[in-house]
Amino acid sequence: MLRALAIDFNSYFASVEQQERPELRGQPVIVVPVMAETTGAIAVSLEAKAAGLKRNVRVAEARRLIPGLVVVESRPEVYIDYHRKLRAVVERCVPVAKVQSIDELECELTGSLRERAHAVALAGRIKAAIAREVGPHLRSSIGIGPNWLLAKLASDLEKPDGLVVFDETDLPAELIRRGVALGDFTGIGANMEQRLHAAGIRDVAQLYAAGRDRLRAIWGGVEGARFHDLIRGVELARDPVKHRTIGHGHVLPPELRHDEAALAILHRLLQKAAMRLRHEGFFAGGLQVTVKWRNGGQWSDDRAFNETQDTLHFTRVLNAMWAARPARLRGGAPLQVGIMLHRLLPGADHTADLFTADQEKTHAKLLHAVDRLNRTFGKNSVYFGGAHGSTGYAPMRIAFTRIPDPELEEIDRSLGRRLRPAKPPPTPDEDV
Repeated sequence: MLRALAIDFNSYFASVEQQERPELRGQPVIVVPVMAETTGAIAVSLEAKAAGLKRNVRVAEARRLIPGLVVVESRPEVYIDYHRKLRAVVERCVPVAKVQSIDELECELTGSLRERAHAVALAGRIKAAIAREVGPHLRSSIGIGPNWLLAKLASDLEKPDGLVVFDETDLPAELIRRGVALGDFTGIGANMEQRLHAAGIRDVAQLYAAGRDRLRAIWGGVEGARFHDLIRGVELARDPVKHRTIGHGHVLPPELRHDEAALAILHRLLQKAAMRLRHEGFFAGGLQVTVKWRNGGQWSDDRAFNETQDTLHFTRVLNAMWAARPARLRGGAPLQVGIMLHRLLPGADHTADLFTADQEKTHAKLLHAVDRLNRTFGKNSVYFGGAHGSTGYAPMRIAFTRIPDPELEEIDRSLGRRLRPAKPPPTPDEDV
């Protein structure tokens, strides 16, 4: 029985750019987070893929391989807008059960749509509606199967603009005929593939021949037994997703590859993460900071503390970590910075510290007022001093598993401008 339909929007960011800008159509295009020769591509157009480029290729290397390559700086707010349009179009054809990522939707098949002929006809209607209502350059690959795992696998096998159906009666013969590899399954990464090989399972036929207990032993837990059932078309209830971290990262543009700017941008990233933390109702008990250099070096520090939502506390921890970084790492050319709030605790489970409860309440009122002002009057209307001079350098980024909320982030349309800080930003105790 067919229960799931997966839609994968092909070369999504690059395709959106080609839909928006006619001069890019038919051209090899890569989309980058920042315009620098050392940065990596976050999206590659179908034409560039045909010429051999893959995601994460460095701009300089991509230009060498394709002299006529067009490099485009990413526009997250545009991609989110298109995502919403695409989802609305799909919803008019079939219910969207889950947004897997900004370029991937999971849909639920019910009633007569579970029959192969009707499901295939539905896929055709979805593709036609997208071309008609959003644009013909937003092509998609659709997979249909008895559960999400198999529908997702099917959507990955024919790109671009493919349509593949797997029913229980097709398994595993059709997968073997198509040359599906172990690593093509969601849930089998490089490490798990090595474990399967070590256990004597090297292809799909051997995977299907393995019993539930054997796969459970290889996985080291119940997920192996679940995987055994999923690849046979069984529909299983999913475990709820646990929100474990909130973080942001940023590749520094060439003019900001120095310590002062790196710290200022870390402060800006931290303030963004803290605002998200409060918006989503969590408290954090840990902060991790990471900096990468052009020469391949990397520094990371991680501090634990009592769970809080307080940006002022996070700021003091960040400053202490930065001050304690090894002397050999100072004065270099940092390439990328990132922060992560972790050890998250739902607000309902948080108990204020007996000795700081009054201060926590006071700070909470202040921080919620700051959040409200930024939502009302625009991003960076009010910010903490450590981010001074860098507020235009931490634009919204889209992780494929998290779609930012533009209303929360209050997109600044002038983010494309690259403003050099007039002076090094302050780093002592922060003032609003």
